[in-house]
Amino acid sequence: MDFDKNEYFKGDPWGIKEGVWMLGLSCFIVPVFIEFLLREQIDSFFRNGLYAGTTMGFIMAIVFMTGVYFVCLRPCSLSWKEVGVRRFTASYWGPIAGWTIVLIISSIMVLALIMAVGGTYKNEKTESLKQKVTVFNFSIGFISAAIISPVYEEILYRGFIYRWVRVRTGKSWGMFISSFLFMVVHIPAYNTLMVYFISGLVFAWAYEKTGSIWPSVLIHGLFNGLGGDIDVLRVK
Repeated sequence: MDFDKNEYFKGDPWGIKEGVWMLGLSCFIVPVFIEFLLREQIDSFFRNGLYAGTTMGFIMAIVFMTGVYFVCLRPCSLSWKEVGVRRFTASYWGPIAGWTIVLIISSIMVLALIMAVGGTYKNEKTESLKQKVTVFNFSIGFISAAIISPVYEEILYRGFIYRWVRVRTGKSWGMFISSFLFMVVHIPAYNTLMVYFISGLVFAWAYEKTGSIWPSVLIHGLFNGLGGDIDVLRVK
């Protein structure tokens, strides 16, 4: 049976319980118990922003993917296709390139405006990488920014959260709410919150148009790989 993305976004197999659990995991459990409480211990252990940040990202990837599997998929005997892990049509490769360019340009404009009004931008992982640029460090930064983070964040924030909210509120509110949550969980990166919000809108739109999280993963990964943790732009 051919995949119908319009039918896909008309309903989902989950209820309020699954939504509350996943929103709690992404907006409270991980930020409080991992990003806040565990971060200090990891920083003290590595004493290196790049290694500490990469380790945090890996831990969050495990926690989020475990949560998606045991809360959303396994209890209902569902496959990962239910959170958008499916193929997309080859015709969307063009929009992937186009949206990546749009996202990079819009993010540069936002950061330029922030700098113009006296704001600053600092990324601990980027600063750590600049202090000692090696093939190993560069590889760690690239894998973390362009592969690990895009995959688990798109499965969670677009594959589940966007679809879950969209089914109950509509496309516009789904895009706004999922992007707002994506922005909020990146606090305290206050100076770049608008970059995260714009990114969330782009990623949600790509998911909406294809019913697959892979286009948003690719845009997310290209954005991070070309600018994110390697230079001055980053979507964790």
